[in-house]
Amino acid sequence: MKHLIIYAHPNHHSLNSHLKNVVVDYLIDNNHQVEVRDLYALHFNPVLSLSDMAGQLRGEVSYDVKQEQEFIIWADCLTFIYPIWWTGLPAIIKGYIDRVLSYGFAYRYDQGIQKGLLSGKKAVIINTQGKSKAEYEAMGMDKALLLTSDQGIYTYVGMEIIDHLFLDKADKPLSDHLENWTNKIKNTY
Repeated sequence: MKHLIIYAHPNHHSLNSHLKNVVVDYLIDNNHQVEVRDLYALHFNPVLSLSDMAGQLRGEVSYDVKQEQEFIIWADCLTFIYPIWWTGLPAIIKGYIDRVLSYGFAYRYDQGIQKGLLSGKKAVIINTQGKSKAEYEAMGMDKALLLTSDQGIYTYVGMEIIDHLFLDKADKPLSDHLENWTNKIKNTY
């Protein structure tokens, strides 16, 4: 299987980086093909410009966007790894979605009805968060995150979500948390 990992964290020594390495090592050890797109290392421009928007309507995208879309076309499964910051996506991953999962590539409207164009693609989302699962559940944030990311982004464009892992209390993880998370990740694929 061909796996594309879309990774967004600026610190190469972060927990997110460790989790990315767990995914990569596990997939390679199990004879999968793997490509990693480290958005910070790539200096990916997350700003959706007026020219980007105009180009999308004409079916034209810039070179950097086209390159990312080619990786998506290649992949069978996309894994998104990023932290939850301010109860949402980091700006760079949001910009990636705005620019790369563009109209005409990832979705379109047929007679006013939205159609996802990435059907057949599988998705795994791995998020770290500082708050506990109980805190997010108490305020309804767990449901809000699933609605805005899973329904509002990934299934909207036609992807089938295999799993969405929320790894809580990740600001100071204990070693048993790391072992548990590693096992969860491995059991996802």
